[in-house]
Order: sequence, then structure tokens, then C-alpha cells
Amino acid sequence: MSELQAERAAPEQGLAPPRRGGPAGWLGAQLREPYVKLVASQLLTGGVALAANILMVRALSPSGRGEVALILQVVYLATQVLLLGTERSFVASYHDVTPAAAVRAYARLLVVPGGLTLAAAAAFAVLAPARFDPGPVVIMLIVGYAIAEASSLATRAIAICVGRVRDFLYARIVESLLLLAMLVTLFVAGTSQPAVWIGAYLLSGALPTIAYLVMWLRLPAPTAGPLTRNRTVRAEGLALFPAALSNMAMLRADRLALPALASTSALGLYASVATMTELLAWPLRAYADSRLGKWRATHREGALRTRPIVAAAVVYCLVVAPIAAGGLYLLIVPVFGEQYAPAKAVVLPLVAAAGLYAVSRISLGLLIARGHSALVSAAEITGFALSFAAYLLLIPPLGILGAAYGSLLGYGACLVFALVASRVTGDRIARETP
Repeated sequence: MSELQAERAAPEQGLAPPRRGGPAGWLGAQLREPYVKLVASQLLTGGVALAANILMVRALSPSGRGEVALILQVVYLATQVLLLGTERSFVASYHDVTPAAAVRAYARLLVVPGGLTLAAAAAFAVLAPARFDPGPVVIMLIVGYAIAEASSLATRAIAICVGRVRDFLYARIVESLLLLAMLVTLFVAGTSQPAVWIGAYLLSGALPTIAYLVMWLRLPAPTAGPLTRNRTVRAEGLALFPAALSNMAMLRADRLALPALASTSALGLYASVATMTELLAWPLRAYADSRLGKWRATHREGALRTRPIVAAAVVYCLVVAPIAAGGLYLLIVPVFGEQYAPAKAVVLPLVAAAGLYAVSRISLGLLIARGHSALVSAAEITGFALSFAAYLLLIPPLGILGAAYGSLLGYGACLVFALVASRVTGDRIARETP
């Protein structure tokens, strides 16, 4: 990853002192970078997700684990609908306000989508056929967790814009500790109700988020002038919404298709592996999110070199993926139990798919930095369409292996689209440059 580190931003506005103190001082400066805190928060969340996955597969049957996975996928999709693509556009527009002003601004963005979500949930509870109605408790859990998750992602955007990423990291530490404590308690108690496990996710996510929002609101705030930027934020967010929704759908459609085309037991087997292979992509995704501003500034100066960045991402995947695949294959039965042995079949295709997805996050981030958001949406939509078509064709005859191959095809198509688009736009720019 040396090429990635070589492109670190210079001290903002030239006000920061030069690096001093030798290697120790350099390391301290690296650890203070906002993107390091973002990566740390994702890795922490991933570690807890891994522990939660182990606890759930030990406490729940494959069918029960599949029900939890299905509910989580619905929540993640609903979260994207609540946000409507505003995460990145909010960071771009509200870069010079206080935490209190940013919280109030984002709250206004979430009012209408939140109200529509509540109305849609109530209508579903009343009008849905009995075979599709999970009951009022589960519906309330889904809505509550979706709102809590959307608020958590909103605090991430707020923290980036107002320079309080450390607060966001602390909130995620508290959330992770709460979730881990609750899940261990449920495991020891032998709880086998999927709704109770979802309730643990809801409480652990909502409590620290509410605490930090209250803390930020108590800080000094300027006048309400900056809130007029919400119109711009909404417009830009809607432009990015197809990419955000397609990406989320591409990541979650396999979990939604498996119970419909196979069974919840198949989903439980599949999710036990997919939850862990996804961790491979998280560091590169967090890095791409944190470097968008620097990449865009470098591109405007005509100095953005995309190939070394993509090559470093490929090297990362080539090193990490074989280690992850071998370890996961060997540990499935000892860790999860003999009933999860069939999940070994999807380890290799899911690890390969995660590697392709990780590199695509870097490639798409570079496209965004170069001002090609429409191509990003096109790439995400292409990946989702191909993966979903593959799920429909491959899951009925192949089961969980069909879902894994569908993910591999979809993520690969997204990456190929991004690389070709980057090459074509790069060639065009080169021809137009005198």
C-alpha cells in the first residue's frame, strides 16, 4: 500500500508544522489522520460482526440464522432509502459549520424520508397478506433499526465535515462493546428467537448515536443560514442515489434471493461465510471514502495517477485473499459446527468476489474524484443487474453455490466497467490536453 500512502494530503493550507521526531513522529501523524480513524471504526465493526456471526451460528439453527440475515438485509436497503444518497453530498456542502448546525441540517434532510418510511411500514402491516406479514414486532424492529442505522451513517458524514471523526470512532467503540455484551448474554442464555437478536443490534446502535447527537447539539451553533444548503445537498444526493442503492442491492440481493429461491437454511449457511468475506473489502472502501477530496484536488491539478493506486489495491487483495480463504475453509467446522460444513463450498468464490469488490471501490472512487458520477451509477447498476440475473438462473439448480457465483459475476462486471470507463475517459482527456 506504499503508493496509497505516498499520496497523503499535504498539511491543510500550509499551516501545519513539518513532520518531526523521526519514525515515531511520522507514525503518530499517520494515526491522527481522519481516514485512519474511519478504517479503524470499520475494522472494529467488522471484528464484532465476525464475533456476532460465530455466536449466532452457535446459538441459532441455519433457519434462524437465515431469518436474522434476511431482516438485516431489509434494514440495510431501507437505510439507503432513508438517506437518499446524501452522505457524500452533505460532506461536500457542509464543510465549514459547527457540529450543532450540521446535526440540525441533516435532521431536516431525514424528516420527510423518515415519515414516509413510518407510513409505508404501517400500510404494510395492515395490507400485506398473512404469509408475508412477519408481525408488528418484527416490523417495528426493522423500522427502528433502519432509522438508527441511517442516523449512525449521518453522524459519520457530520463527523467528517466538522472534523470530529474521533467522536465518531468513540461512538462506534461504545456501540461495538454494547453489541458484543448483549450478544454474549443472549448466547449464554440460549436465546433462539431471531427478533431478540435484532433487538440487540437496534439498542447497541441507537444509544451511542443518540448520546453523541445530544452532545453535539449542546455545542455552540451559528445562525440558521447554512441550512439553506440542504436544497443543493438533496439534489446532489439524488444524483448519487442510483449508485448507492444499486451498490447496496448488489451486496444484499443474494441474501434476499436465497430464501425465496432456496430456503432460509440455505441463507444461514451462505451468510455465515459471506459475513466474513465482506471484511476483505472494508479497508479499501474506507480508504476510498476518506481520499475523495484529495483525489479530486489532485485531479484538478492534473497530477492524479490512478494506475499505481489501483495496482496497490490489487496487491492488497492478492496477498490477503488466499490467507483469508485458507483460514476460513479450515475453521468453518471447528468454529461453526458440523451442520455448517456445506458452507465450505462457497468460500473460494465468495473470497474472490470480495477481492473484486474491494478493487472496484478504489476504481469507482477515482471516477467520482474525476467528476464521472454518472459512470459510477452505470457501473453499479450493471453489476447489480448481472448479479441479480445470475441469482435467478443459478440459485434454483445450485443453491448457495449459485448465489456465490452470482456475486462473483456481478462484482466482476462492476469492476470491469469501472476499469474500462476509467481507461476511456483517461484517453479522452489525454487527447484533449494540448
